[in-house]
Amino acid sequence: MTESTLREANFPQVKPPTLRTATPSAPEGQGGNLQNKPRATGATRPPETQKPSPDTTSDKATAAFIRRTLCAHNVLLGNGEKGRNTPRPIDEVLPPLTSSNEVDLQLYAIIAVIIKEFVQTWYSKITPDHVFVNEVIQIIAHCTRALEQRLRKVDLEAVILDEIPGLIEAHVSAFRLAQQQAQYHHSLVSDPRTVYHTLHPHPALSPVPSEYVPSSVVEQRENESVWRQLLVQGVLAVLLPTEDLENGCLRALVAEIFAEMILGNGISDKACEGWLLWEAITRIAEVLQDASKGADSLSKDARRAPEQTLSRLERYGLLAPSSLGGSTEPGKPLLPNKRRHGGGPWSTMFWVVVQYAFLACNAMRAVIIGFATSSSSPPRSGTAASGQSPVEASRQSHLPHMEHPTSRRPLALKRPIVSMKLWSCTSRLIGLELRMPWLSGCLSLLHWGVLAGPGRVGDTDHVLDRFLSHTMRMHVLNPAFVPILLRTVRATLFPNNTLGPPRKTPNVEEARLIKRRCAATLLGLLPGSVAAIFFASENSALQMVQMEELLECLDDAYLNKHLIFQIVELIVVRLVPELGERGVRELLEERL
Repeated sequence: MTESTLREANFPQVKPPTLRTATPSAPEGQGGNLQNKPRATGATRPPETQKPSPDTTSDKATAAFIRRTLCAHNVLLGNGEKGRNTPRPIDEVLPPLTSSNEVDLQLYAIIAVIIKEFVQTWYSKITPDHVFVNEVIQIIAHCTRALEQRLRKVDLEAVILDEIPGLIEAHVSAFRLAQQQAQYHHSLVSDPRTVYHTLHPHPALSPVPSEYVPSSVVEQRENESVWRQLLVQGVLAVLLPTEDLENGCLRALVAEIFAEMILGNGISDKACEGWLLWEAITRIAEVLQDASKGADSLSKDARRAPEQTLSRLERYGLLAPSSLGGSTEPGKPLLPNKRRHGGGPWSTMFWVVVQYAFLACNAMRAVIIGFATSSSSPPRSGTAASGQSPVEASRQSHLPHMEHPTSRRPLALKRPIVSMKLWSCTSRLIGLELRMPWLSGCLSLLHWGVLAGPGRVGDTDHVLDRFLSHTMRMHVLNPAFVPILLRTVRATLFPNNTLGPPRKTPNVEEARLIKRRCAATLLGLLPGSVAAIFFASENSALQMVQMEELLECLDDAYLNKHLIFQIVELIVVRLVPELGERGVRELLEERL
């Protein structure tokens, strides 16, 4: 660190004696011979003198980047920054985005990258002031605070476990049906895109683009652009304050940033590509593999600890341990390690049974403790999961009780977690009904038992339902994971807090390799015996082929847009339920 600092400051470097004698002398000047000596080349430079790459994802580096990008004008104007030994925290300089400072730090880092790359590149050429940037930040802060308040009223468990898996299940079913119809010899339609779009039409993806009809490609792109603008304009019509909503220029610019840069370039053009989705699945699987390998390494280290006290000869059975009787007799041969320790098939079976019994006892203990504590856990969120928006619920609350008796029982209409679409989506995705119909039937019988059996433990707000809800809040919906997720997204999309170079779209062969790697990573998550039973083969090549067949539902980017757009619309309607009841023109006329 000291050498790199001195080198950057152009200070003279004193070489070791061995290097000093080997270096030829140069003509001396007034500054001394040390300043005129040639610098060491990259080939002779020791590796420890290389400057390490800075960590741009740390909180300190992130705060410095935000301060340079969004708060530089505060230093110039003297707004409490100049003359301070320590700079003011970000939450004191910029308006709060959410109720968490950690989340605000990561959000402001993403906003700073977007403003630096897409706004300041052309706005700084017009004027040096920061009034427009400050207004954009104020608008974003107002929208994020309003979205946070609306997010607290959304039943996230129903969205994540029921509604989004339902869309994925419908996508997988329609994709496989379209492929079957296209391969059928007597089918009237041979294009799977047409069959899929007929089953799941979307206005932004109409008409189906075809290379034989070039006008259809242009028309579909125009419809998609209009859909993005309507979606963003509708959200802004609800969330923006009235004075900002009346500023048409500012509203159009903010809508253009969100509609084209985020929805257009980020989601429509990149996130819908099959190879990118496979890479995302691969990264998630690699994280799970690293976590499992870490747990295995800890257990192996714990088992190796007693062996570290023995010598190498004692560990491999070439020398009797000193604790078991000292040295062996001179004429007595050494016994094999397995016989000396009394190993045998019955002993091995005994320890296997003991190990599985221990695991079963620990699992039963965890389940009992979970069920015991679930009774004291709070009930599930009060937002209805029956497709009823908060606006509809507020309207029905003002109606007479005689007209809508069912509106007074939102909890009775909530779907239990064991009945949500997550389980059927998983079964449909892996083809459980075709591969193992007996297991699918057993699971259906177990599902009926927990819902209609003794105690109805799986019904809404019962023991099993509360236990699953509590587990979901602790391990998936934990607010502590939000800053980590935002930091990972920023490091992936904007490496070193800059807009990375556009990635070259992989060709067919490269996409096939990405898909194969994803399949191999997913196979690595399964134990060998489980994979052999599920795929009905111990051949790894056949298992790989079947896993790739399961990933074929993400091959076509146009079909993936149907799924991604539906997920985006679902999230927007849950956060802004007014868009599900009135059009954008009606909302704008009401506000303006």
